[in-house]
Amino acid sequence: MARNERAAEALIIVDAQVAFVVGVTGAAEHDPVPGAEALLERLGELRARARQARALVVQLQNDGPLGAPDEPNTPGWDLGLPAEEGPDEVVVRKTADDGFQGTGLAELLAARGVRRLAICGVMSDMCVAATARGALARGFEVLLPHDAHGTYDVPAAPELDEPPVPARTVSRVAEWSLGDQIELVRRAADVAFEPAAIPDGQ
Repeated sequence: MARNERAAEALIIVDAQVAFVVGVTGAAEHDPVPGAEALLERLGELRARARQARALVVQLQNDGPLGAPDEPNTPGWDLGLPAEEGPDEVVVRKTADDGFQGTGLAELLAARGVRRLAICGVMSDMCVAATARGALARGFEVLLPHDAHGTYDVPAAPELDEPPVPARTVSRVAEWSLGDQIELVRRAADVAFEPAAIPDGQ
């Protein structure tokens, strides 16, 4: 069977942690990103189709500093989509915006023969964009579904006489900042998956 050259061989879900995609109540209250419920649903649909295709699923989980909403082992740090870890589904913890920095992500993908990644999650302008740049710098091809990443509004800056910037605009600018090296896909539903061809000798 011919391989689909437009299909991703791995899905990278960036920092879809409870604080950002569900929200936390109580003493450590933290609001989710705007549109979080729909975003989490699309992330779940992407994961389900990647699983069905036997593509590799990687959830990046950020270890935030003390007092941050994603501080390890706090309610906000947990994954909004609980992982089912196994040969085709892995959780990679990180401390930098770029999911490749200081982690074994590049080696994991290379060992599986992955060339094309679909990247989604939060935040569009921070860890999603940084991870996409990290992937491009390492020679991976990147698919970015337009409706499967999100972020927060940028607050007003009175000292600059600048109004708030809506999250939707911030996400679009983040896409634009990645240039034409990425493949921007209009809908997550249009992203196809297939397993990678594992290199000979592995």
